[in-house]
Amino acid sequence: MAGRQRVGDLMDWATRMLEEARLVYGHGTADARDDAAALVFHGLRLRHNSAPASYRRVVSPAGRKRVEMLLQRRIEERLPSAYLTGITWFAGHEFRVTRDVLVPRSPIAELCENAFEPWIDARRVRRVLDIGTGSGCIAIAAAHALPDAQVDATDISPRALALARGNVKRHRLGSRVKILRSDVYGELRGRRYDIIVSNPPYVSAAEMRSLPPEYHFEPRLGLQASRNGLAIIARILAGAHRHLEPQGILVVETGDTERAVRQRWPSLPFTWLEFERGGGGVFLLNADQVQAGPHVR
Repeated sequence: MAGRQRVGDLMDWATRMLEEARLVYGHGTADARDDAAALVFHGLRLRHNSAPASYRRVVSPAGRKRVEMLLQRRIEERLPSAYLTGITWFAGHEFRVTRDVLVPRSPIAELCENAFEPWIDARRVRRVLDIGTGSGCIAIAAAHALPDAQVDATDISPRALALARGNVKRHRLGSRVKILRSDVYGELRGRRYDIIVSNPPYVSAAEMRSLPPEYHFEPRLGLQASRNGLAIIARILAGAHRHLEPQGILVVETGDTERAVRQRWPSLPFTWLEFERGGGGVFLLNADQVQAGPHVR
């Protein structure tokens, strides 16, 4: 890599290195090219919105060394790029991330971008609950899309809550997004919402053991749930009728446990959502459907 190397050349080289390493993606990046962009731009201290013009810039020796060190860690340690850079994007917004939270990647981002329409009239949404907020990404994205709404964002991890508070502050949403420590609905007695949304833990113990190394850097608390991955989903369903407004909606990501959810609650008329950018395993129920459903864990 001698000579006057440009950013675009370094991107190409980094992409090849990552492809040859046969890594696993999906933590905020879709493939080796995405990962290379995250690492190269971070190492060179470039803003992502400077592309593609910045591809023609000459790389300094110091910048190249920083990129090489990031690539080495990504390849040798299998550490997701978001944890190496400390930042990622969700629903078009930048978030700080650490290993105290999952890397934001839920398809619920598309719902946030669309203000949860057509499933609810965004103009009348006044209160939103995000269960298991982690970095705060869903709560913050919802607040951006629904400027008249107050958002409660809950988690049981003190470190996740601290990070979420920092992200709320960075997005200047402290007056509308409230970070609360609550185990599902435990500290929310009497509160009702137009939207309850959650990307809860849903990985079974057996599946957890089979996940690629990249996933084991994430907090187990945010991934694994008992009862074959259904324990937290069951609690969300069981208590939703007490916290949804009459015209409200419940949105929950279940990932690869979708089939198990269908089998466990065959009488619930789940709407399984489709997304333009891919992903699935997200169900929606309206308040009437929740009220008619079995309120059991």
